[in-house]
Amino acid sequence: MAVEEKPRTLQTKNITQKIFQVDYHIGVAAAGYIPDARVQVDGARFFSQGNRMTYDESVEIGTVAKYLADQAHQFTQYGGVRPNGVAMIIAGIDQKGESVYVTDPSGTYVQFSAIAIGAGSDDVNEFLEKFYNKDMSLDEAAALAIAAINLKADKKDDIDNVKMAKITSASKVFEKVSEDDLKNYSQNIAKFSSE
Repeated sequence: MAVEEKPRTLQTKNITQKIFQVDYHIGVAAAGYIPDARVQVDGARFFSQGNRMTYDESVEIGTVAKYLADQAHQFTQYGGVRPNGVAMIIAGIDQKGESVYVTDPSGTYVQFSAIAIGAGSDDVNEFLEKFYNKDMSLDEAAALAIAAINLKADKKDDIDNVKMAKITSASKVFEKVSEDDLKNYSQNIAKFSSE
């Protein structure tokens, strides 16, 4: 999963504000009102750990997506509260394999192979539909994510505003992608030219 973050001049650049770890095998990327995302992610962490304590196994990605969607939907039902102002991508690897879900403020959750949320997502989703295939390597998928984030930029391989995390099938553990790895991935975006 990858996000675009444009830090202010004096802001510390190595902090990611739009990607969160829920459990060792689940990550979340958010677009919208990030404080709402933090609150929902904290709830998802509590839910995930409760599942581990109760059932002695890691929670499924779809179960966490449904939980987050149900929580978001609750805020559309009652007066005196406002809906959450954030959409989230929940991704990870569980007993069933790799999964990617999107939740929105209405409480909807849908599974995808690849998806973009946030500003400009319609154009990016068209780009993903054109270039994504399920047999891509991790390097190719990371390059595609960088190309998608820079879709409207002059410099297509720019990684200055890109933050990324991954969960590989081998490790099944959430980890942030280093700047050196981002540079390596960005060298492979030529095949995703939208011209």
